[in-house]
Parts: sequence; structure tokens; C-alpha cells
Amino acid sequence: MTLDDAQTPFLAVDATVVRANADRLSKHLAGLGVPLRAHVKTTKSVDLAALLDDGRPVPITVSTLAEASAFADAGYRDILYAVGIAPDKLPRVTALRDRGVDLTVLLDSVEQAAAVPAGVPALIEVDCDGHRGGVQPTDPVLLDIARTLAARGAVPRGVLTHAGESYFADGVTALRAAAAHERDCAVRAAAVLRSAGFEAPVVSVGSTPTAHFATDLTGVTEVRAGNFLLFDLVMAGIGVCTPSDLAMTVVATVIGHRPDKGWILTDGGWMATSRDRGTARQRVDQGYGLVADLDGTLYDDLLMTDASQEHGILSVRPGSSAALPTLPVGARVRILPNHACATAAQHDRYHVVRPGSRAVEAVWSRIRGW
Repeated sequence: MTLDDAQTPFLAVDATVVRANADRLSKHLAGLGVPLRAHVKTTKSVDLAALLDDGRPVPITVSTLAEASAFADAGYRDILYAVGIAPDKLPRVTALRDRGVDLTVLLDSVEQAAAVPAGVPALIEVDCDGHRGGVQPTDPVLLDIARTLAARGAVPRGVLTHAGESYFADGVTALRAAAAHERDCAVRAAAVLRSAGFEAPVVSVGSTPTAHFATDLTGVTEVRAGNFLLFDLVMAGIGVCTPSDLAMTVVATVIGHRPDKGWILTDGGWMATSRDRGTARQRVDQGYGLVADLDGTLYDDLLMTDASQEHGILSVRPGSSAALPTLPVGARVRILPNHACATAAQHDRYHVVRPGSRAVEAVWSRIRGW
């Protein structure tokens, strides 16, 4: 099979670029003396995760218990479930732990803590930027949660924070500031727990932007990141990577033209690329994605500018003097996505290629469901 004959739309992933992205972050974190706990929520693939450490099971982060189960089946034993725990999912957590998986849960309320069974380790989520869940580092509820866990025989293992607002930072100064603030909040919360007699051996931080721009991780025990394996245009837009670092594209076929509107139509609509428009808030709006030829060379100022369910619309960037390329019906293009997580979630497999080749050397499945 090649990129020319697999049925579109489909995902193509360059395994060499994935490995380079993994090596870049691993080297950076090694220089700071802190290990990576990779987040598999972006790729949702045991095969892709195997590129991290030559196939050896490493500590991972998951966003669903379906991911936890699939990775447990593949021999992974150190798993952090980094979504606030719903009490009805705790029996599945216990079942995985009964299989020998050291599965840690996440929570940020006394109510959740009161539901955690004895022996189950938990991290307390700390809010470092108002992005989503978590408690403030000095909020008294932090200790209330730890005491509730301990009273139930559960294990208050430490703290976790996620600098979600770092995705809206722009440039080196802002990204470094986000990383420093994330670290400070997590370390401060751990100190509060320790001062009350809790060991808090885990101080977990992470997002793809802050992982790459942290300069001091003193007091941190692990860094989580997931998007970094594939990267996307949002990450390129804030300066974490460049478009050449994007390892995943959506391959689509030209199915029509509207010369009166300056459109090229493809069979890759938002069901193939997602509706994510994350670059719309950035300095450069990339529409639904940049467009490259089948060999990965970008067309000059050609964007996927609109989408319906199964139709993609390609046109020249507004204000550009570039010419609309001649792409006949049947020609194939590759769309570089705004948000790797959202785009990958539209598909159930990856077609694995290498630089300079259209040959599909493997087809890797993705984990679906929750």
C-alpha cells in the first residue's frame, strides 16, 4: 500500500518525525533532571508509544480508562489516569489495580476523595492558571482532601497541575513564564501537604508548551506531555515547533472545483480533520489547516479554509497574491491539522510512512472509547 492508493481520507504519520520529536523533549528534560511521563491521549496508540523508549513500557498518563486497559494489556504497569475521577469508574480502577497495574487517580474535591477505595493512590489536582479544575495551592480544601483520603485508607500520593493556559502563550518569554508559574504552584502545594505530615512523593507538572520551555524544575518529580509526539499548527503558532515538525497529516482527494469562488473541493471535511479552529485566536490564522502535496511540500498560501461534514474547501489565504494550484480531480493532498488530538480522534488507524517515501510500512490502530 502507498499514500497513492489507500482510501481517503486517512491519517498519515511519519514515524521518523515522531521519534525526532520524542528525542527532542527527552533530551531537554534529561538536562533538567526530571523524567517524562508521556501522555498517550493524543496518539492513543500502543505502537506509537513504543517509539518513546525502544518499545519498553514507560510510565504513562492516560485520559480514559479504555487507554489504561489497552496499555495494561501491552504490559504497561505505571499509569496515571489524569482526569478527575468519577465515582462510577472506580470499580474499573480497582479491577486494573487487581491486575498488577499501579494506577493512580486524580481528584480535586472532598466528595471524590470520600469515594476512593482503600489502597488506591490519588493525586490532588492544583489549579495554576484558572484553566479548568483543581484547587489553589494554599486553599484549606487541599488538606481536607488529603485527610479524607488518608481516613479512607487511600493514598494521598502528591499533587498534579496542568498549565492549560500555556496554549495561549506566544513566544519564548511568555512560555517560560508559564512553565515557571506551573512549577511554583505545584511545589507550593506539595509543601503545604508535607507541612501537615503527608509525604507527597509525587509533584507532577506538564503541558507540551511548558515541558519544552521549562528552565528550572527543582522540586518537580515528573513532567507530562502528549501533543509533542505529533505536534500541530497551534503549537507551531506559539513557537513550540515549526510546521516541519508536524508528524501527522490527513490525506484527502480532490473531488471538484468551484472556479467562480476560487475553491478546490476534497473528500476531507470536518469529519476527517475536526472542527478545531485553534489558530483563529493566534497571530496567523491557518483556517482548518495548511495544505501540502502528497510528498509533504507545502503549497504557497493554500489553506483548508472551510469544511462541511464530508467536504473540505481549499483556497488561497485571504490577501495573498499566490495562485490557486492546478489540482485535478483525483489528485491527493495532505492537510496539516490545527489540533493533533482532535484530528486523530476522527480516525481509527494511522498509516505509517518515512520521509521521502509514499510507501505505507505499517498500519497502527488507535484506541477508541472511554
